[in-house]
This record gives sequence, structure tokens and C-alpha cells, in this order.
Amino acid sequence: MPTLLSLGHGYSAQALARRLRPQGWRIIGTTRDPAKDLPGVERLVWPAPLPEGVTHLLVSAAPDEEGDPFLATHADAIAALPLEWAGYLSTTGVYGDHAGGWVDEDTPPAPTTRRGTWRLLAERQWQACRPVHIFRLAGIYGPGRGPFEKVKDGTARRIIKPGQVFSRIHVEDIAQVLEASIRRPAPGIYNVCDDDPAPPEDVIAEAARLLGLPVPPAIPFDQADLSPMARSFYAESKRVRNDRIKALGVRLAFPDYRAGLADLLASATVTAKQTIPATDNSAPT
Repeated sequence: MPTLLSLGHGYSAQALARRLRPQGWRIIGTTRDPAKDLPGVERLVWPAPLPEGVTHLLVSAAPDEEGDPFLATHADAIAALPLEWAGYLSTTGVYGDHAGGWVDEDTPPAPTTRRGTWRLLAERQWQACRPVHIFRLAGIYGPGRGPFEKVKDGTARRIIKPGQVFSRIHVEDIAQVLEASIRRPAPGIYNVCDDDPAPPEDVIAEAARLLGLPVPPAIPFDQADLSPMARSFYAESKRVRNDRIKALGVRLAFPDYRAGLADLLASATVTAKQTIPATDNSAPT
């Protein structure tokens, strides 16, 4: 049985698990919370010895200033695993700021934030440990992670910083890329993003349009009250190329934010209808 050990079983890893389980895969996910429910996944409360029978490894836990937390305690055991495939989820933040210019996998990393610096350190630790596929993820969105709620409750803001542009990726396309890589292993670096880098204020405006609500007012960046984390995202501007994931045979389900947002809204609408209890005098819909 193919067995995936998911070290730090988070949002993206859960999406991959949903694709692999129906194909007969065994999924083992780690968590530090013994009470956390991991539906359809064998829960491994960390720290713990590595389980037997692992054929594939996905790592998505956040690093710290010392790098990857799993390698800090289990590097020798991980290096000895007879794996068919190993993947590490990193971030396009390792490229740093390019003033809106394009980057690809051959662009030298130059992180300007703590988060990007720690991810680059962890990348290099994994490369030194064993052959690994490094996936540099753009801004992730998907079910439960979209702008609609903030637009509906009036808290969304269109923060304007001239020249600011981000790349994004729908979580289901992350899972699609990971599955394609598992089918065609080729260790190396892959940028995982859609085809349409765009200013963040355009995404908010599109969400409002889809909801039929007024577009939130624009706020200049230097007047916006942002958390340190949010402000750090605006410190970098770049457009990310994704040619290498296309070489895996991937055809993005959501090649731009417009397609992704429209699907999120449609899916949420269907889910809401399915949860409405039926009554004897319910009208057909």
C-alpha cells in the first residue's frame, strides 16, 4: 500500500490527502495536539518515532530560526527512509522583492522577511538530507480562505500600493501539482502559482462584484492600519512563473483568481443549500 507521511498535516496536505485516499493510499498525519481530529487520516501525535511502511513524505510545518523542526530531531531517521518521493512545501517569499518583475526557479533567492529567510534555510537543510521536491507556493486561497466573508461583513479593504502585485494559487491546484509530481518524480524546485499575478485590490473588487456588493473604498498603503505580518507581505512585489509545473502535465483548474473566486462562491452556495433542512411545505428549487 502506498503510504504518505505528512509532517505537519495542514491545509494543503489535507487537500492532497483528499485526492489520494480514494485511490487506496494510507495517509499518516502528524499533529502536536492529541485532541485534534484529522478526518480520514491516521493521527500521529508528535514527537514520535517515524512509522513503518512509509513510501512517500510531505513536509509542510513552519520552520523557525534554526530551520525545519522535524530535521532538528529526526534527520538521520528521515535520511534512511526508503522513499519513492519526498516533497517540501516552501514559499515564493524566498525570492524577496523584485519590484513587480518576473521570477522563476533559476532566480537566486534573496528573502527580505524572516518568514522567507527561515523557509530558505529549511529548503537547504532538506536538500542536504535527501533528494527532495521543493514546492515554492504563492499566496494560498481556497474553501474557508477567501475574501467573501470580509466583503460581506464590510471589513474588507482595498489597500493601494502602486506597483504592488502578488501571485496566488488555489489549494486544489496545489494538490494537483503534488499528485502529478508523485506520479513523475523529478527532485528539484517548482514554483506553484496560477497564470495571473495581480494587485490585491483587484481580488477584493472581483469578490464584491461576484457578490453584487459595492466595491470597498481604496485606502493608500501608507494610511492602512496593518499588522506586522500583513505589512511584511506588502514589502515584496513580484510575478512568479510556473512553467515547471506545466511540464509535469498539470493543467490548472483555476488559472486565475477570477476562476477561483467564482468556484468558491458557487461551491459555498451549493453547500449552504444542502444544509437547509427540508420541510413538508418546502418549495422545489
